Amino acid sequence: MTMPRAIGLDDVVAAETSLSDVDGEAGRLILRGHDVEELAGRVPYEAAVALFWDGFVPVGGGVAALRRDMGAGRVAAFGRFAPLERAAAGLSPVEGLRLFLSAIADEDALAVPAALVGAVGVAAAMAVRLSEGRAPLAPDPALSHAADVLRMLSGRTPAPAHVAALDTYLVTILDHGLNASTFTARVVASTAAGLPSAVVAALMALKGPLHGGAPGPVLDMLDAIATAERADAWLAAALARGDRLMGFGHRVYRVRDPRADVLKAAIGRLTDRPGRIAFAEAVEEAALRQLAAHRSGRPLDINVEFYTALLLEALGVPRAGFTPLFAIGRVAGWVAHVREQEAAGRIIRPQSRYVGPMPARAA
Repeated sequence: MTMPRAIGLDDVVAAETSLSDVDGEAGRLILRGHDVEELAGRVPYEAAVALFWDGFVPVGGGVAALRRDMGAGRVAAFGRFAPLERAAAGLSPVEGLRLFLSAIADEDALAVPAALVGAVGVAAAMAVRLSEGRAPLAPDPALSHAADVLRMLSGRTPAPAHVAALDTYLVTILDHGLNASTFTARVVASTAAGLPSAVVAALMALKGPLHGGAPGPVLDMLDAIATAERADAWLAAALARGDRLMGFGHRVYRVRDPRADVLKAAIGRLTDRPGRIAFAEAVEEAALRQLAAHRSGRPLDINVEFYTALLLEALGVPRAGFTPLFAIGRVAGWVAHVREQEAAGRIIRPQSRYVGPMPARAA
């Protein structure tokens, strides 16, 4: 029997979208007509979401109204999720996030876009704290989304520089073409299942270590290297074993991931961790040298995961919370794709090629 081949749908156009474009050859990410560098680090998350949702989700009252509605969503979600705290306490943060979001019905008041984005923020913070044995903190609707997420995670009023860094991260990961979780959201949306169902399905695609679960191991790698002087030897040995260098290489980008430099700049504005950043830069330089020597025919460069891990670490986010933090930023992108897919009104139903045995025919 012929064994099935893995087909990753590379270069297959599955949708037309006006939301984002990923140019892997040029190393460019366009969000609603803007390079990611024009938005990330320059506008708060709410402003980027308002731009991204234009034409898909009504945002009456502009950015201020969106910020207010997201804050109200956080408050409403905290009350809705409170009865589930005991069940979530024994789960990992991403599984706790899934539990909380699964409590939102399609007809729920939390099922509208702004409230749902707010709900993901508070659910992620609750899930992270519960996984560490800490009681969740109620949201403060007067704060921005980034500021309130940091406060709910740490229990402290965040420094403005930390809020700006998280805003940069959330904008950077707002959308990224037809990645696995976004495609999952669109498939579910095409069945008219409803916005909360599409978001929960997307979260489960994001959970996988080949997608949103990837940044944490970057820190494991840095811990194992330990010092800049050990970087070249450690990385060369890893490549000789056939190991993947975490934070390097991308399925789409053939050059440097533009999001990496946006996040690197954001970390550079945090002045409280110069030693850690200098060490990470030394590892980056060593990794690029080793990759160039080991895989000269296939250029590999840094991707978004490397500096994502360092930024979230600097903000005090535990490694198990990295994927829920990713979901906080990406959910607004999922929402827009769901609305775009719903407007198309056609179920996504690709074909497969059968390679199994054929039935025996009687003589």
